[in-house]
Amino acid sequence: MSTGFLSTRRSGYPSSVCARARARVNLGSTSTVTPHDERIFLCQGKRPRSQEHRIQLRVYKAPEEPNIQVNALGIPVDSKEPEEVATCVGRNGYPIPQVIWYKNGRPLKEEKNRVHIQSSQTVESSGLYTLQSILKAQLVKEDKDAQFYCELNYRLPSGNHMKESREVTVPVFYPTEKVWLEVEPVGMLKEGDRVEIRCLADGNPPPHFSISKQNPSTREAEEETTNDNGVLVLEPAQKEHSGLYECQGLDLDTMISLPSEPQELLVNYVSDVRVSPAAPERQEGSSLTLICEAESSQDLEFQWLREETGQVLERGPVLQLHDLKREAGGGYRCVASVPSIPGLNRTQLVNVAVFGPPWMAFKERKVWVKENMMLNLSCEASGHPRPTISWNVNGTASEQDQDPQRVLSTLNVLVTPELLETGVECTASNDLGKNTSVLFLELGEGCIPAGDGRGRPRHGQ
Repeated sequence: MSTGFLSTRRSGYPSSVCARARARVNLGSTSTVTPHDERIFLCQGKRPRSQEHRIQLRVYKAPEEPNIQVNALGIPVDSKEPEEVATCVGRNGYPIPQVIWYKNGRPLKEEKNRVHIQSSQTVESSGLYTLQSILKAQLVKEDKDAQFYCELNYRLPSGNHMKESREVTVPVFYPTEKVWLEVEPVGMLKEGDRVEIRCLADGNPPPHFSISKQNPSTREAEEETTNDNGVLVLEPAQKEHSGLYECQGLDLDTMISLPSEPQELLVNYVSDVRVSPAAPERQEGSSLTLICEAESSQDLEFQWLREETGQVLERGPVLQLHDLKREAGGGYRCVASVPSIPGLNRTQLVNVAVFGPPWMAFKERKVWVKENMMLNLSCEASGHPRPTISWNVNGTASEQDQDPQRVLSTLNVLVTPELLETGVECTASNDLGKNTSVLFLELGEGCIPAGDGRGRPRHGQ
């Protein structure tokens, strides 16, 4: 809504008469006042030779919030003349507001061949003004992040006021001067990592990129295959991916190609671990030396673990075992690791065989059964050479290797009165002897599963 304001131009009548005149004009027009109502009113008394009293009606209307539209197509820095940056529109103000343009908070002024501000106004049917201002400028590369906005200045009876638009950034196009490589993740890489190699440039728009790797044999650069985003993905990374990489940035307008500085990529690795002897066999009471070897791009640490317990037996590549007992048979694992790169390691398992007759997991065991039920009985033995297991009753038997020196046999059998009376025997034998376990069958409410009661071999059995 427009605001009307009355001011006295000439005084001749008493103030009370002027006040009444001002009140009558004001009350008659407050709801419909427009810029068309701006005029001078005459007030004259009825007395002879009375003087005129002139009253000026001034109309004020604050403009709407300024609307700013940026040039979304962008501006090249090599333009020969100022290009349009943005347009500012302030609607429905009176009197005509004034516009000021800002860049990074500083007001802009006309500058020959650098800054040009073109403003125009339109009178609406209401008599109010709509102001349009176009900012043109020659921009440089450093203006790529510049913030532009416009400010409308206008007057009201209460004084001078202003309204600001939002800030905008115009795309700035400038040629590429430098191309470089970026590798993720940052830091030391290891085999198995997902590695991304991408090209970057300081130009806008960026050039067309290609990535090449130097062939270690010919020392010629060979282009690598990238994904749709121009990124070379190495997954999983392997030591063969190590080498010298380079980016090429091709400007499609000038067809000028810019290379990056070559960058060395190192994928750290640990080779397959080798243990000697690979399949050791020893007599009880003898000694054994196990040697672990591996190669790596970094310094290695070795340690030996007992496979069954995870216990660390030795830190170093050599494990010495003295006065071997049957219990020393089984798995030993060598771990070669790079302490400076967590997660980079390789392992190798070796099984030590100690010659001896079969060793039973148990001598005897009681199993609760029901008559006429089908029952799975199990028997476990270890020894070197690997033992075989036989049963003294008919049934369906199967064997399963637990490790190179340990075997588990399972017998599926029908519980009969004869079995309840005699029990069941399993016998393990190899070239060095044999051993027997006895399973006693007892009638009961429940039965023990075939695997229940099995454990690791007991010493001395």
